[in-house]
Amino acid sequence: MSDTDSGDGTEIEEISGPDVEAIEFYGGRWMSVIPIGLFILWAIVQSGLFGIGDTTGLVAGMLVALIVGMFFAKGDWKNYANTIFDGMTKRVAATAVVAWLWAGMFSNTLQAGGFVGGLVWAANAADVGGALFPAATFILAALFTTGIGTGYGAAVAFSALFFPAGILLGANPVLLFGAILSGAVFGDNLAPVSDTTIVSAVTQDADIGGVVASRFKYAVVAAVLALAAYVFAGNAMSGLNISQQAQDLFVQNSEPAGLLHLISMLVVIVTAVMGRHIVEAISWGLIVAVVFNVVFGLAPLSDVLLFKVPETSAAASWAGGLPIAEVVAAENAGVTGSIYNGAAGFFPLIVLVLLIVAGSEIMIRGGGFEAIQEWLLENVATGVRKAETTMVVGTALVNSMITINTAAEIAIAPYIARIGQRYNINSYRRANILDANTSALGYIFPWGGGVLIGFATLQGLPGQYEWFTSAMIVNPVQVWPYVFHGWFLFGVFLVSALTGFGLEYTTDRKSKDVTRL
Repeated sequence: MSDTDSGDGTEIEEISGPDVEAIEFYGGRWMSVIPIGLFILWAIVQSGLFGIGDTTGLVAGMLVALIVGMFFAKGDWKNYANTIFDGMTKRVAATAVVAWLWAGMFSNTLQAGGFVGGLVWAANAADVGGALFPAATFILAALFTTGIGTGYGAAVAFSALFFPAGILLGANPVLLFGAILSGAVFGDNLAPVSDTTIVSAVTQDADIGGVVASRFKYAVVAAVLALAAYVFAGNAMSGLNISQQAQDLFVQNSEPAGLLHLISMLVVIVTAVMGRHIVEAISWGLIVAVVFNVVFGLAPLSDVLLFKVPETSAAASWAGGLPIAEVVAAENAGVTGSIYNGAAGFFPLIVLVLLIVAGSEIMIRGGGFEAIQEWLLENVATGVRKAETTMVVGTALVNSMITINTAAEIAIAPYIARIGQRYNINSYRRANILDANTSALGYIFPWGGGVLIGFATLQGLPGQYEWFTSAMIVNPVQVWPYVFHGWFLFGVFLVSALTGFGLEYTTDRKSKDVTRL
């Protein structure tokens, strides 16, 4: 395994390398697809057929799939088991996990400070009803994601903050969730500091600035079409029938003070644009949010962090006097608050993602990915346009198997480079095809990381608001047709590949030197 550096301190971790031990399967390389294939089948049955949106159930499915795959591995199963450990410790998976945890703490702290109420107040004052709210959410989520460079972080923040506000204003929940995911797609694809942008550029030997500039036209075309679709669908699709009394009460009690947290979000964006690590950027936003909550009376410190000390504890006599502690009956002891709840809500999803990356690593070491790539290269990519079409289809296929879009991008990148070099396709063009499809489809497939992280956030909302019920939560299977920007971005590049629109050869333009570590 080896790492390269993008020039801004971001390491690009290769999924596999010459020093890893291959796994042989009975039935050949294609049998290495079993763990991921069974998991996808499990996800379709559980979520699509049975309508069960349970992340822990998906964890059980992935565990079963890994066990079944082991019986098809030749020889000592130790190598198979070690591959699971290697996959679960990949940096690319850890990066997504860290983004989820920090974004969860940040968004929950803004929730505690009344940011949702501020949004409802502003939308009500500006007469932005439920019909236009999904379109507005798409624009704001796109801008936010482009600024911070992480679609996962944006999916968490907007699902926690904009989703409940939109539901109260009468927006259709499925359409609204789709708009949030679409905004995440836009920023993930276009942000210079996005992991997918960096990976796509470095793996295709292109400079990041040139890649971003060259893909802007594709992203804008898809975004304009998506915005028009959200405006049309917003007027055509009705919202939920929420109790008018609960709705009126929330709107009446909504205050503009919560909008102070727009500054908290701006701090995250500015810090990220300055080139700071996303953990540092969100940490500064979190600190500002906590200070605002306390100084401006938006929420007490105990809403951020509270230790519920059992009355039987030796510290009970003095702990009750602390602003972040209260004495309770022994059976009610524990820790709560926005920081705790914001992180704890993602624990099942974290386990699931680590297991899926492990399954992907088994498929890579077993030769499954290589078999797919070789088949496409030898049987489909027989000309320039067919070659580009296989790039689009190949990235779609890989994204259906790997839940983290950055990991999927790294897995397919060598194939994109290989086929592109065979037909002298420009590195910018290759990078754009690679990034657009991994960014888009990572937020469309119901088992994709972007969809699941948003879904996990929605599952925590019934505990945040009395009026929010479990029936308002959008099942991942429901939302995939409404991620309009993802579909249009995929469509733009599919049409470009089929028609040759925007095609550049290596002789047309040279990439600047790519800084490497």
